[in-house]
Amino acid sequence: MQKLLVYLILLYTLALSGCGYNTLQSTDEQIKANWSEVVNQYQRRADLIPNLVNTVKGFAAQEKEVLLGVTNARSKVSGIQATPELINDPEAFTKFQGAQGELSSALARLLIVVENYPQLKSDTNFRDLQAQLEGTENRIAVARNRYIKAVQEYNVTVRSFPSNLTAMLFDFQVKPNFTVENEKEISIAPKVDFDAPVPAR
Repeated sequence: MQKLLVYLILLYTLALSGCGYNTLQSTDEQIKANWSEVVNQYQRRADLIPNLVNTVKGFAAQEKEVLLGVTNARSKVSGIQATPELINDPEAFTKFQGAQGELSSALARLLIVVENYPQLKSDTNFRDLQAQLEGTENRIAVARNRYIKAVQEYNVTVRSFPSNLTAMLFDFQVKPNFTVENEKEISIAPKVDFDAPVPAR
């Protein structure tokens, strides 16, 4: 009886590995790791904003509306808890993506305003923030690209036969992904150029 139980467990294990269970587990873990990096880079950008706003304020205090827009967008982003569970909730994921998009738009408007202040563009502190922001935007693009690819691989496994049967059995659901207007652009890191106007989104 005990040998039969061992054989059944072994057979069940082999069946699981042959039906995509291990792939589902490994790709799910990869998504979590990539998500952590996306959140980390977005947080890095959010951490730069107070210094950026204060530096711009020192030269362009009259641009209250634009500065307030950036500050409010940052507050909105900070108010969303980007937990690993968020990647399993399409509605929460869309809200997170929308808030990050609003912050990107607010920063774009701020960068347009900067064009009117040559002294600000030549300020050492501002130039340092420029380099940090550009580096962060590049890291965000890379992190998002890795996340997008990991989710695509996972979702294909969830939907493909026979791994879809395993996914149903163990409640592996399709995960939401970042929406990209042009998929070819996801592998190209955006460039932040403070010497040229940045179009508002």
